[in-house]
Amino acid sequence: MPIIKILPHAEYCPAGAEISAPAGTTICEALLENHINIEHACEMSRACTTCHVIVQQGFESLEASEEEEDDLLDRAWGLQPNSRLSCQAILAQKDLVIEIPKYSVNHAKENH
Repeated sequence: MPIIKILPHAEYCPAGAEISAPAGTTICEALLENHINIEHACEMSRACTTCHVIVQQGFESLEASEEEEDDLLDRAWGLQPNSRLSCQAILAQKDLVIEIPKYSVNHAKENH
């Protein structure tokens, strides 16, 4: 079972964490199942960028993103070449290190 190391994030995971999840699980599902309540305003339907993560290690083990995900990521705060929507990034057998960006664009939460 792959291990996901989450770097510290002031709101969602202040001390950082290491969790495990079965291959075939999305990063978002793994975080939520381990009580790391990352935003996912569209309920993981690939319609927003609130679950954006930066994969610091293990990025190459994830299946390539689809065009719809790439188009959405263009709107994400803090976009990096190794950014993914955690609701679309499916775990393989390799361990990951991820960073949850400091901010996210969540119009519902911001009353827009």
